[in-house]
Amino acid sequence: MAYIQFLGAAGVVTGSKHLINTTDDGSGSNGYQVLIDCGLFQGQKEWRERNWQNLPLPSQQIDAVILTHAHLDHSGWIPRLVKQGFSGPIYATQPTIDLCAILLPDSGHLQEEDAAFHNKHQTSKHRPALPLYNFAEAQQCMQYFRPVEFGEIVQLRPDFSFRFVRAAHILGSSMAEISLGGEGNRQRLLFTGDVGRVRASEVAPGRVVRSGPNEGEATDILVMESTYGNRLHPKTDPRPELARMIRETVQRGGCVVIPAFAVERTQKLLFMLKALMVAGDIPNLPVHTDSPMAIEAVKIFLKYADEFSVETKELIAKCGSPLTWNGFFFDTTPEESKKINNSHFPMIIVSSSGMATGGRILHHLAQRLPDPKNLVLFIGFQSPGTRGFTIKNGAREVKIFGQSIPVRAQVASLEQFSDHADTPELLEWLHTFKQSPSKTYLVHGEPAASAALRQSMVQALGWHVEIAQYMQRVSVTAVQGALR
Repeated sequence: MAYIQFLGAAGVVTGSKHLINTTDDGSGSNGYQVLIDCGLFQGQKEWRERNWQNLPLPSQQIDAVILTHAHLDHSGWIPRLVKQGFSGPIYATQPTIDLCAILLPDSGHLQEEDAAFHNKHQTSKHRPALPLYNFAEAQQCMQYFRPVEFGEIVQLRPDFSFRFVRAAHILGSSMAEISLGGEGNRQRLLFTGDVGRVRASEVAPGRVVRSGPNEGEATDILVMESTYGNRLHPKTDPRPELARMIRETVQRGGCVVIPAFAVERTQKLLFMLKALMVAGDIPNLPVHTDSPMAIEAVKIFLKYADEFSVETKELIAKCGSPLTWNGFFFDTTPEESKKINNSHFPMIIVSSSGMATGGRILHHLAQRLPDPKNLVLFIGFQSPGTRGFTIKNGAREVKIFGQSIPVRAQVASLEQFSDHADTPELLEWLHTFKQSPSKTYLVHGEPAASAALRQSMVQALGWHVEIAQYMQRVSVTAVQGALR
């Protein structure tokens, strides 16, 4: 009896890990075992502590990992998995592999820094505090990655194959379409990973990569994200409001500080800022990208021009590579980063991490938050428990580097930058399915979001929809699929 077990992103937004076991004698220790995604838990402490817990099976018993995309909540536990003994193949698209090659070592580096900070200030109950994995261990895990083209069928065993289909979430992002069993007894499973925006050029301008997931899917079991299950994206164009806030900040002599995820969000923002300058909607002020990882991500994006949206291609044709744009600075060294904070002239600072949980953005926030002339602008989801969530939700002070920093700067957010489809967009996509799945399991969402999306899907589609629970096992072969 084959089963799926939800080892992460069940009841929470992060830590995506879904185990497929093709045979089960009740012990759970046998069978061909494949992990769909292998992400870090992020946000609240109770979730982050799960990163230190072992999986319910030894890591060396996992035969393969199929990775939908590079974001750390889907990929960031891979070095830990390898550290614990996994040595099988990790299948991903080539852009995903390229992005993981910068994201995972950076994650290891940040964890080393965090451990060193706790050891120096004796702020951890562990003596000594240790990183989950380090920079070198993250680099070493890259040897197990294997590139797979979109649409290419990979036969892992006679009764197990998969292919990647486009998810349109970030560069290289995919859904994993799994086929189990043989002729006459085949089950098809679709793991969405994160689903990108539908018709992004109309409702989410500024996307760097093409929009919309593939239509016309067919599957027996659907495992789908529900991040925006209880929220609706604004349908207004964010560019006029963004331009207004930048102009007002410049007029009062302040700086704009934007915490932004290094992959996709930073690239989208840079292209939008350049387009606003070209149109004369904002002044040509300095733009500092202060994130070595984001800078490397820009270089990777430029390798995959065939993935770009029409708008992105047109801007590059007109203005050239963003790495050569006048007034756009890409600060790689610590010295360059420190120079930014020595300047008090108006500028735009884009730095990671997007939820202000670590990285260079903390230095800029520590300096700029106390000054009411400045603007701190959030352009991404802020998970509960993160520093970004605290600032965004009106805190008068926030702890950074162990110090209480007063929040006097203007704090604002733009919700249109999300790369996750909301409920109407998901329903629009699901309506294109050739037939209804026998079962749908919602993952990667907070409980309220998953519950709201489940209700919407049942009402609009009449599907059998359940909310996945942490560590829950669900049978695959017991489902009578219509694709046999």
